[in-house]
Parts: sequence; C-alpha cells; structure tokens
Amino acid sequence: MNGLKHDWQADEEYMSYIEDLINTEEVQKLGEFTQHHYSTRLEHSISVSYISYRLAKKWKGNARSTARAGLLHDLFHYDWRTEEYDGGTHAYVHPRVAVKNAEKITELSDLERDIIIKHMWLATIAPPRYKESYIVTMVDKYCAVNEVVVPVYHNAKHKVTSFFKMAS
Repeated sequence: MNGLKHDWQADEEYMSYIEDLINTEEVQKLGEFTQHHYSTRLEHSISVSYISYRLAKKWKGNARSTARAGLLHDLFHYDWRTEEYDGGTHAYVHPRVAVKNAEKITELSDLERDIIIKHMWLATIAPPRYKESYIVTMVDKYCAVNEVVVPVYHNAKHKVTSFFKMAS
C-alpha cells in the first residue's frame, strides 16, 4: 500500500465511514489471504476503498457508500487460486459471496450492493448502475495491476543493478 497506510488512517472523514467495519473479525481476516502475489486481501481492499472514496468525493459521488463498499468488495475467505467453488467463474462468484458476507456485518444500500456485485465488470457482463460502481471497478483494476507491477519492477531493477555492480 506504499504511502496509503498513513493517509487513510489520518483521514477522519474516511475513518468515520469505515470505522464500524475495519476492525471486525470478518474484515481483519482478509489479512490472512494473499491477493495479488505481493499484497494481502485486506491491504488491497483498503487501497481500493480509500482511493475510490477520494475519487467519489472529487466527483461529487456518495463517498460514504463508496468507501464502505470498496472495503467490502472482496470480503471472501478462501484462496481462489486453489479452492473449488460452484456457480461459475471466480469473477462471477466472489462478488456474490462478498455481498452475503457483508450483509452479515452491516446493512447494505442498493448502491453498496451494486458496487460490490459489479466490481468485476469487464470480466463479467453486467455493467454497473452507478458512477460509484464504475469508480470502484476501475480502481480495483488499477490497484490489482499496481500491486503486481510495482514489486516486480523493483525486484527487476534490483537484480539489474546488482548484476551491473558485480560486472564492474
């Protein structure tokens, strides 16, 4: 999450929107699962939530619902790379599992439900209904790529630098 850790925790408005969710056992358990090779599902969810919240505020959307649904969009507790599931592809199934899990810890608005269910749009066919859903969908893709590409780039850069130091 690079520089996000301090930013999101210091943002009083953001924290007021997610404080009832962030320390629940269900959300904290996301820290036990690797998401995109170099991040946990909890780190990923916080990144998606906070960046989406900031964009929703900037674009005059519902920042509260965006922050909350962004945090809950991947609220599932299994390793999708190794575990089998029924009902379709992981891209289709996990948002529905996340909604069911989210509804166990909070009441969801129609907007929040749409954000969570539709965040895999482009990998699934049903498009989002709200601009906040599009925000979370695109931020989710951005974070996923960033969580893989940045560490890979830094590892490659380190290897190249080390190679040239050894060669000189």
